[in-house]
Amino acid sequence: MSAVAVAPAPHLPVLIGEVISGLAVQPGETHVDGTFGAGGYTRALLGAGAGRVIAFDRDPDAIADGPSLVPQAAEDGKLILIHDRFSKMDEALETRGLAPVDGVTLDIGVSSMQLDRAERGFAFSKDGPLDMRMSKAGESAADFLNHAEEAEIARVIKEYGEEPRARKVAQAIVAARPLTRTAELAAVVRKALGFHQGMKSDPATRTFQAIRIHLNAELDELEAGLSAAERVLRPGGRLAVVTFHSLEDRIVKRFLKSRSGATPAGSRHRPMALSGPPASFEKVAKPVSPSDAELAKNPRARSARLRTAVRTDAPAWDQAKGSPR
Repeated sequence: MSAVAVAPAPHLPVLIGEVISGLAVQPGETHVDGTFGAGGYTRALLGAGAGRVIAFDRDPDAIADGPSLVPQAAEDGKLILIHDRFSKMDEALETRGLAPVDGVTLDIGVSSMQLDRAERGFAFSKDGPLDMRMSKAGESAADFLNHAEEAEIARVIKEYGEEPRARKVAQAIVAARPLTRTAELAAVVRKALGFHQGMKSDPATRTFQAIRIHLNAELDELEAGLSAAERVLRPGGRLAVVTFHSLEDRIVKRFLKSRSGATPAGSRHRPMALSGPPASFEKVAKPVSPSDAELAKNPRARSARLRTAVRTDAPAWDQAKGSPR
């Protein structure tokens, strides 16, 4: 099989070797890259021999840039780019007659491309408009922070950022309104929480993360996306999910635990729960974290965790009679 010509990668995909290994890519297979971003995983899938990659992204910039990032594959029809949420992959693939597939890869969270473009407003390291919208549509970070009730802002920061002093941050944000720039928000949070050079992490990190997750409904998207992947994978198909946050990893862990039938055993004090639908996933691997060598090259990978599993021939749970949707 001839090698697929690909453009140089502008960013480093995290745990790429472990992802490709977990997916066990075989020549000619069809894989879904649910979070195309800058195309790092797509390039690796094609380089490992995948015959076709169907790449999703809700960010119109990522889709527009796609053909130039993997030009030969796009020209040869080995790359199909779809501007949509990965949670809609089952509908999109069925409509195009592309299901089932051999593998699904999800890299959860904000992409390096979005972080590095100041005009997208995701990062406090680069001053830009308070935006943070992955799809470039809907409510922006500025809209939310300048109009939401203080209690709602505090809830978002506490729930999605796991910030213990969320109420203090929310009070400071409301007192400083209107806010329009990422540098303004970062300064407000740092002042509220205390900041000095040499701190291990910037105190604004949790607040920025929380607002981004809230605006883009990222946890809901992940839950729906895992179920969509379950529906499109063929028996023996592989799932690989990379997360960067404990809330995300918890969702993936819970999903694979339930779908693989890994329920606690019963006892004489607590009888075993009634069995649910047949397991739709098996061979659920232990989570993998980046090596020291990878962290030295790419510090952004420090919180990454990879979980993989293999699809069984059982129906998807939401297609099984009487199962939860």
